[in-house]
Amino acid sequence: MIEVNGLTKGFGQGPVLNGIDLMIEPGERIVVIGPSGTGKSTLLRCLNFLDRPEAGTIRVGDLTVDAAKATKTQILALRRRTAFVFQNYALFANKTAQENITEALVTVQKKPRAEAEARANSILREIGLEEKSDSYPAALSGGQQQRVGIGRAMALDAQLMLFDEPTSALDPEWVGEVLDLMRRVAEQHQTMLIVTHEMQFAREIADRVIFMEGGRIVEQGPPEQIFDDPQDARTRTFLRRVR
Repeated sequence: MIEVNGLTKGFGQGPVLNGIDLMIEPGERIVVIGPSGTGKSTLLRCLNFLDRPEAGTIRVGDLTVDAAKATKTQILALRRRTAFVFQNYALFANKTAQENITEALVTVQKKPRAEAEARANSILREIGLEEKSDSYPAALSGGQQQRVGIGRAMALDAQLMLFDEPTSALDPEWVGEVLDLMRRVAEQHQTMLIVTHEMQFAREIADRVIFMEGGRIVEQGPPEQIFDDPQDARTRTFLRRVR
C-alpha cells in the first residue's frame, strides 16, 4: 500500500502542489492527466525526493517519510522502494546499455557487480535489446534509449514505478514501442503512476485516471468515467482540448 497525505511543494511563484492526498493499491495502474504546469511532474518528483516536498507524508509499505524532517537515510530508503522513468531518458552517456542498468543495482541496492550484470543482461533480453548491451546511448534511437530507461527501472523491482511523460521526447515513430513495453510491465502487476499526454493509452492501461489542475486533484475515477462522463467542468474543458 502506498499512501500520500498533505503533500505540498512550492517554487518561486507560489505553491505547485496544494496538499495532495493519494492512496495507491498494490498492482494498481494510475494515470495522471491535466494541463501543463499544473504539478503532475512535480508530484512524481516529490514522491522520491528528486524535488523535496515542504510538507506531507509518504508511506510505501512499512516506510513512512515525513517531508518536513526526512533524513538522508529515510530518503535513500524511499528511493530504494521507487523507480523513476524520465521523459528525457536520463541515461549516462559514458556508459553502455548494460552499464546503465547495472549502475543503480550496484550503487543504490548494493548488489555485487556480477549479480547486477546478470540482472541487467536478463532485463535487456526481456526488453528486446540484448544485442545492444554494449552500445552507448548515442548509438541508440530515442525509443531504444527510453526502453533502456524503463529496463533500468524494472531491474530495481521497486514497489512503485513512476513514469514522467515517458513518450513526450520521442519522435512519433518510436512512441509505439515504448508504450508496448509499458503495457508488458503493467501485465506483470507492477504498481505504476504515469504522467502522460497519450489519452488513448491512458484509457487502455489505467485502473484509475486522475485529473490535476492548479496543484490539486480535481477528479479521479475509472477511465471510462473520466473520459466518457467527467463530472467536473475543468475536466470536461481539458478533454475537449486534447481530443
